[in-house]
Amino acid sequence: MFSRYHVLYTQGVIGRPTQFRFRTACRRATQGGNTFIETSLVLLVLLVIIFAIIDFSLAVYVRSTLLHAVREGVRFAVTYQTVDGQAHDASIKTVVQRAAIGLLREPQHLERIRIRYYDPLTLTEVPHNTPGNLVEIAIEDYPWTWIIPLSRSATPLRYTVRSSDRMEGLPGGVQPPAR
Repeated sequence: MFSRYHVLYTQGVIGRPTQFRFRTACRRATQGGNTFIETSLVLLVLLVIIFAIIDFSLAVYVRSTLLHAVREGVRFAVTYQTVDGQAHDASIKTVVQRAAIGLLREPQHLERIRIRYYDPLTLTEVPHNTPGNLVEIAIEDYPWTWIIPLSRSATPLRYTVRSSDRMEGLPGGVQPPAR
């Protein structure tokens, strides 16, 4: 049996150029499906790479922001300033919270801010904020969850950032504010 196209060709209805165009058209039609599959595979890999870059960039941004916040807290602490109506440590926590740009707005995150004072000679922790002592402000065990978890457990990344400085001296006879 002859194909329909063979009969049309032998009768002179269609010629060789038309047959060539038909084969090319058939080939293009089957390649369209291949192109779709190849594009979807490449796009999948590209999107994973883009989201991974965004995710790691956000992780670096969170760490930098928390580090900036504790540095601001130390700068505030060494000058013995207080926020209206608050003790010294509560004022420091308020400054750290404001400098964290919303990362520490929830009450459970405020518990992660630690303020410690150390004797400069023995480096032991002391309970008071007298001039000359070292002040250390830390945000400990801050959790950051990934946008795209790399494993099924989706364990958060945990940050601990610290900053410290020496407390300034106070003018003659002035007492440091209450902790």
